[in-house]
Amino acid sequence: MSAIIFSFCISFISILLMKPFAFRIGLVDEPNYRKNHNGSIPLIGGLSVFSGAAFSSVLFLDLNLQLQFFLFAAFALLVLGAFDDKYDLSVKSRIAVQVLLSFLMAYFTGLSISDLGNLGGAGDIKLGGFSIVFTCIAVIAAINAFNMIDGIDGLVGTLSFISFGFISWFLFSEQNSWYLLALLFMASLSAFLVFNLRWPFKGVNKIFMGDAGSMLIGFSVVWLLIVGTQVENKAFNPVTCLYFIAIPLMDMAAIMYRRIKKGKSPFKPDREHLHHIFERAGYSRKQSLFYIALVATCIASAGASMEALGAPEWFMLLVFLTIFVIYNNLLMHIWRIVAWIRKKKNAQII
Repeated sequence: MSAIIFSFCISFISILLMKPFAFRIGLVDEPNYRKNHNGSIPLIGGLSVFSGAAFSSVLFLDLNLQLQFFLFAAFALLVLGAFDDKYDLSVKSRIAVQVLLSFLMAYFTGLSISDLGNLGGAGDIKLGGFSIVFTCIAVIAAINAFNMIDGIDGLVGTLSFISFGFISWFLFSEQNSWYLLALLFMASLSAFLVFNLRWPFKGVNKIFMGDAGSMLIGFSVVWLLIVGTQVENKAFNPVTCLYFIAIPLMDMAAIMYRRIKKGKSPFKPDREHLHHIFERAGYSRKQSLFYIALVATCIASAGASMEALGAPEWFMLLVFLTIFVIYNNLLMHIWRIVAWIRKKKNAQII
């Protein structure tokens, strides 16, 4: 408990200390055609989350080789994200660093995705020499999934909080000491959300997570997912990972598919994400956050329940793919749904 409190306090204090510095160096987010907010907002959420989790990890966790590399890689991504926040780096440069860190993670720590589980019902799928390549793809996907979903106040913080919560529960159940790292991130995220959502203190000045934070979060989540599934006494099956990061993963896959179908770059930003659609349907940002978080919790709970009940992995994969197909089709025809919702609301007003 002391580690969790310490992580929250360090994150909270670091926000107060870094705010003036962020304005001084221009590490702020300015409103534009895609970003509807008032004034310049400091992009220090990721820095504060890392400060809380990293300092607490050094003091309260076993500083072994894997943890040392995690902190190094997380810091490298944090710096990369901070430069991206400041100078808007190219997609190629960001991906190149992510690939390098993913490769080094697999090579030096031995943490890689080598077993996909019994997805076909005929035995575990072993990746062999392809494991490092697959690990790089998975890490990059997770980093960019959380990066792309960061569009309204509290969203990436809340969704990652949900992911860390379910991961920590299963790691704790298997007496895997990495569960504490997940709890440290949850504590640091709580401090960030106080300022990002301005709750329960309305008077605090808002801050944003920034690319530094969303990339840090994505890497930290996928690291713990690998830890939970690729060790001898795994805490949960690989397919369960899909449920724990369902909304960021499905939103990224669906929107990249739509962009490619339209002949656009899959990495070109727009206002077609799930939270944008909720807003266009007439929901406030807080309402959008609530409903998206509720759906994420329900999907993660479904995965956790099937995992706990020992459901076949091929069945869990089939259920997830069904959810994704429904999700994607809903978004493909979303404007009809939005028109119906607006019509219904107008009818109620009349």
